[in-house]
Amino acid sequence: MQDIQINDTTLRDGEQAAGVAFNLEEKIAIAILLDSIGVQELEVGIPAMGKEEMHAIASINNLKLKAQLLGWNRAVTSDIDASLSCGLKRVHISVPVSEIQIAVKFQGQRQAMLTRLKETISYACDRGLYVSVGGEDSSRADDSFLLEVAQSAQDWGASRFRFCDTVGILDPFSTYQKVNRLVLNLRIPIEMHAHNDLGLATANTLAAIKAGAKSVNTTVNGLGERAGNAAFEEVVMGLKQIYGIKLGIDTSRFLEVSQLVSAASNSHLPPWKAIVGENAFAHESGIHAAGILQDPKTYEPFDPEEVGRQHRLLAGKHSGRKLIQQMLASCGITLDKEETQFVLDAVRNFSTQVKRNLTTEELLKLVGERTHASG
Repeated sequence: MQDIQINDTTLRDGEQAAGVAFNLEEKIAIAILLDSIGVQELEVGIPAMGKEEMHAIASINNLKLKAQLLGWNRAVTSDIDASLSCGLKRVHISVPVSEIQIAVKFQGQRQAMLTRLKETISYACDRGLYVSVGGEDSSRADDSFLLEVAQSAQDWGASRFRFCDTVGILDPFSTYQKVNRLVLNLRIPIEMHAHNDLGLATANTLAAIKAGAKSVNTTVNGLGERAGNAAFEEVVMGLKQIYGIKLGIDTSRFLEVSQLVSAASNSHLPPWKAIVGENAFAHESGIHAAGILQDPKTYEPFDPEEVGRQHRLLAGKHSGRKLIQQMLASCGITLDKEETQFVLDAVRNFSTQVKRNLTTEELLKLVGERTHASG
């Protein structure tokens, strides 16, 4: 399981999220940052979209990054030509493999799809391109037909096959079974592409790796169509913490990457978002805060510094006396038990009214009010 690679598709599938449109400067900045922290492969866009997209992809290609760059294509030779025009050396060719998708895109004609795929793979290989083939809607495809498509792609010159849970319907157990079947029957590596419609994209991605997949698609913050994709930061930390797999990625810069993509996508993360959310290492509850003060391992799965963060203690409705005493001590204030309880009661009341944690200034104001009242 050690030779796993991330193929991040923030710049392709991530940007396909409704309402998201990266400009050239943002695309370049995201590509440079992902490359600088060690991501091995970037899916940089869809050249066939037109001149503006091609210009952006070519500009990224001209940066001469260490990461391998991949363009997304339909099984159409003109798409391959567009990728070549951008200077790309690697192409991904996507074809529908489920009955519902083939019915819509190839009028139900499986053989027509296979013929088109063979022609496009041959066209790309003849031009010296690395070819990845993706089975769109693999999770709803007939298992035997999916294997036939993957084996055919391999025989025709594809160097990798992408299993796509296009509408995010799998659980980790079915993901393992389906991906493992491909792994056992193919010579080329399998890549997992998971969507998060049921909230299982990261879990399914890890299950695919357990089943033998060697490459996985991710997006920063889980950005993507509908409910998004497998989150880059979650997959990388899941591999590191659960399986002990270190990908050579600088996880201490995850917050920087997350904030860049959040700004470029004009979207805000929920504070409880794993790894990069504002509250990912925040503690308000009295029991939790007391444990953290004694030993952070009591309520944190790993050191926040691994992902460039620090744990934070926050005053709020669920706080206890020890937390309040610690926060005030850091400000040079010491209160007795009765005074601390008064401030704690005031904190809980204020937090309930404003429906949030208190700032340090607000906490100190409550202390001042107590001092004034007792004076």
